[in-house]
Amino acid sequence: MSPFSSRRVYAMVLRHLYILRGSWPRVLEMAYWPAVNMVVWGFTSQFFSHHSTWVAQAAGVLIGAVILWDVMFRGNLGVSLSFMEEMWSRNLGHLSVSPLRPHELVAAMLTMSLIRTLIGVVPAALLAIPLYHFNLFDLGLPIIGFWINLMVTGWAIGLGVSALVLRFGLGAESLAWVMVFAVAPLAGIYYPISTLPDWLRPLAWALPPAHVFEGMRSVMFDHVFRWDLMGSAAVLNLVYLAAAAALFLHTHHVARQRGLLLNVGE
Repeated sequence: MSPFSSRRVYAMVLRHLYILRGSWPRVLEMAYWPAVNMVVWGFTSQFFSHHSTWVAQAAGVLIGAVILWDVMFRGNLGVSLSFMEEMWSRNLGHLSVSPLRPHELVAAMLTMSLIRTLIGVVPAALLAIPLYHFNLFDLGLPIIGFWINLMVTGWAIGLGVSALVLRFGLGAESLAWVMVFAVAPLAGIYYPISTLPDWLRPLAWALPPAHVFEGMRSVMFDHVFRWDLMGSAAVLNLVYLAAAAALFLHTHHVARQRGLLLNVGE
């Protein structure tokens, strides 16, 4: 046998090209991350270039934004990864014939998301105190509202992603990261929503994180808690969470009726 065969190399490359051709999430992901990074940091650089004193006035605002953003990110992953772990272990079929109800499965995933987020975010928030002399908990009671709203947004995204993975198979598992970062440019994590172009602002205000991060900056800069922003974020979250839960339960029902829970591959 030849020590090196270009035909065998070509065969393996062709195999993976066929996988890419049959999985649009994988193709999307390759172009997606560079584009999202460019957009987020492009808007951030644009804002900083015109507001250089903004960071100096509140050095901790970026640290607080990063920590709160991680609440939503971990909330999403806590749901989607809990579900995909059942798919990776091929356990969905067993769960479908157990007494476990679909809505109980949703409740379990949300609970695990809360546990995962607490384990991941609280140590980071505490570590910021000695390292950067920034205490997120100095925000007081508003931090509870910010945390809950971002957590619920993560839950809604996670349930939507889980429904898509159940529908399209594990080839779509990268959506767990893709979907949450699609929100990042519009969430105003590091810059006010006013930095966005006029045509993007209505879309940003339709997302709960935009209200949360604007509310966080209002507390840190003006020492004012914006009840209007908190209320609008809560209403939007209720709508999105209800829609995502309904989508997941419907997809789960269809998959169970068609016997797809036993076929959870690519």
